[in-house]
Amino acid sequence: MRTFQQIFRREGINVAYVEGDSFHRYDRAEMKTAIADAHARGDHSFSHFGPEANLFEELQELFKVYGETGSGKVRKYLHDEKEAAPYGQQPGTFTPWEELAGDTDLLFYEGLHGAVVTDTVDVAGHADLRIGVVPVINLEWIQKLARDKAVRGYTAEAVTDTILRRMPDYVNYICPQFSHTDVNFQRVPVVDTSNPFIAREIPTADESMLIIRFRDPHGIDFPYLLSMLHDSFMSRPNTIVCPGGKMDLAMQLIFTPMILRLVERRNAERARV
Repeated sequence: MRTFQQIFRREGINVAYVEGDSFHRYDRAEMKTAIADAHARGDHSFSHFGPEANLFEELQELFKVYGETGSGKVRKYLHDEKEAAPYGQQPGTFTPWEELAGDTDLLFYEGLHGAVVTDTVDVAGHADLRIGVVPVINLEWIQKLARDKAVRGYTAEAVTDTILRRMPDYVNYICPQFSHTDVNFQRVPVVDTSNPFIAREIPTADESMLIIRFRDPHGIDFPYLLSMLHDSFMSRPNTIVCPGGKMDLAMQLIFTPMILRLVERRNAERARV
């Protein structure tokens, strides 16, 4: 998010920010109950990744209505005491639904389901620019283990149980989204992550390579990107590989012109109204 905030600030773009957590179906306490109820009926794969725990229809409606009117219904998920204090609510709860201000240039969604497609919804079809950011799976597990143990006080066994419980939804609802994205950024460690469950440290950006894949390479100035991203190379006609520490620069170079084109198109549409 920080990289995109820099782009928006530098280019003077007024953005409506939406967090994916705000479209979970259950607050923190309700989710614990829902997981326990699922276990009681023999469902050991209920997770935040799947449709039962999320408001996919409402997310699709937000994208659709924003594209048509520049507004839509949103709320916030209050993660901790600091976020909850201004609202006088408990952490792990939602703020009431409200209408977005109608004077923004773009809607920026950051979350797990911005390109989800199911039998009943097509969120991806309502997004103008779909960006995937994902580590390889072992690195993702190392990061989750480190975060949940350090921040939430979970045991390694408890985190492993969560990973296993989420796996069906991860395969069915998270992975397919990266086939709908316009640009994917995947971080690949160059150190041994063979057993993520015993890793003591998260591989750093300097211990990683960054794989950047373009769904449609037409119009992408690859010679320019290669010249600006030192030590980068192309592994396929639509794929750049560069050092992991270049992620921020790569995003700035790739997405600034794309975002400006989106704003120009929106301004042209407004002028015709």
